[in-house]
Amino acid sequence: MNKNDLDPAWLEEQLARAEWQTASSGGTNCVEVAFLDSAIVAIRDSKNQHKPPHIFDDAEYDAFVDGIMRGKLRRA
Repeated sequence: MNKNDLDPAWLEEQLARAEWQTASSGGTNCVEVAFLDSAIVAIRDSKNQHKPPHIFDDAEYDAFVDGIMRGKLRRA
């Protein structure tokens, strides 16, 4: 499914029942991720759960994680 073609009602329902996972680093600033149906991934800030999450398809999410793992997303 293309994330740009998502039905807003479907996405709202998916986010309402999402099982959010937090990376446990021992800190207080965490990113939470939820794997939704139809190969869609949502990411949000654990301290600002009221804000809309960032939505990725599986390929985008994999590229995002790969960039983190390879250190490509560091501030210069």
